[in-house]
Amino acid sequence: MKILVCISNVPDTTSKINFTADQKAFDTTGVQFVINPNDEFGLTRAMWFKEKQGATVHVATVGTAAVEPTIRKSLAIGADEGIRIDAEPVDGLFVARQLSEIVQKGGYDLIIAGRESIDYNGGMVPGMMAAMLDMNFINTCISLEVEENKAIGVREIDGGKETLETSLPLIIGGQKGLVEESDLRIPNMRGIMMARQKKLTVVPPVDAAEGTLDVRFEKPEPKGAVKLVDPENIDELIQLLHKEAKVI
Repeated sequence: MKILVCISNVPDTTSKINFTADQKAFDTTGVQFVINPNDEFGLTRAMWFKEKQGATVHVATVGTAAVEPTIRKSLAIGADEGIRIDAEPVDGLFVARQLSEIVQKGGYDLIIAGRESIDYNGGMVPGMMAAMLDMNFINTCISLEVEENKAIGVREIDGGKETLETSLPLIIGGQKGLVEESDLRIPNMRGIMMARQKKLTVVPPVDAAEGTLDVRFEKPEPKGAVKLVDPENIDELIQLLHKEAKVI
């Protein structure tokens, strides 16, 4: 089985978010980037298929040379080969088009993408890829088993879970639950050294129109100051809740 894991290079969740002076772009100054968490669950599941079933695992991402440390980390975790599409990931449609081209040329049986990236939370790339490639698709996937040409996936739905059976080739939008958090892997020294020798191919982007344009970014309004009330002064608390908060 040949697996492609689509990864995004996203800001660490502890990063302080700022925008450029014109408010039209994300300011990356001083920001540390990591593998998108939803993609990391998918990569870990792919490693299970590699170890248990002898699968070949490739990783692919759209980005400039700045994303290569993230690809190298994926290789250190155990992926066999990395692919970087040399372009800025301007929007979900553009990214889906680039990754679909890699899938078409690579002959992959299983494509694992994250349900969404944690930077823009678009949640659109795996579904768009499935439509472009006319492949079976399971979104919000929290469990996946593959035997020969058959796949059984479990996905979250409102109020419960749904179990689906389908055939390969298959695209999934994975998330937390695909593996446990305790199963996520930290590259060891041997993996880091081996990653330096693994193939990382840089390919040019295919022509694809941008579907959206970022006009302006704005931060949420800052939260108001907190008022502390003496626990013995119930009358003051009631007055504040009634007249200022207007919740009673």
